[in-house]
Amino acid sequence: MKKLTTVIGLVAVLSAIPAAHGQDAARFPPLKADALTPQQKAFADTLTTPPRNGNFNNPPYRAYIRSPELAERLIALADYLRWHTSLPPRLSELAILITAREWTAQYEWYAHFPVAMKGGLDPDVAAAIAAGERPEHMKADEAALYDLATSLYRERKVSDAVYKAAFEQLGERGIMDVIGIIGFYDITSMTLITMQAGVPDGKPVPLPALAK
Repeated sequence: MKKLTTVIGLVAVLSAIPAAHGQDAARFPPLKADALTPQQKAFADTLTTPPRNGNFNNPPYRAYIRSPELAERLIALADYLRWHTSLPPRLSELAILITAREWTAQYEWYAHFPVAMKGGLDPDVAAAIAAGERPEHMKADEAALYDLATSLYRERKVSDAVYKAAFEQLGERGIMDVIGIIGFYDITSMTLITMQAGVPDGKPVPLPALAK
């Protein structure tokens, strides 16, 4: 119950924070709109198109925009993975949280935790993942996704049993969508870590360090 209360409190804190944060980092410093190249400006403009509602100086876009051709391709992939996969938000956000935990990508967890809660993920499931533990009371599709993702991260292989459960719960398209999500958010995690994008000053760091 204490763990659940802590996580619910964190949801309230994160949900109240505005979308623009992490802009004091020395790496990939914010850019002025009038200093953008035409390609960079085109990318910045695409971020304002709903449902993105992004800002080119927010992480990770502030780093992506340094390579606008790559940024254009990444945002197109992100659009599919966020809103058009075969997975409901509860599962796609679960995959993102698993990835954030694997990398200890604080900003990624910070940004996606409230989205996962809004999508219907059980706070206790998120709390266990944050603690580096396998959640005890996952739904069947969540367990299949969790085992698939963690097998890829930690075992570098997928057993027949893990594949069978994933196939039965998610289907072949769902399996590929999970792989796409964790692969894309690997890129995002590496970007955020490289640019040293953390949670805003004064806010709690959501992911504890894990024993090696």
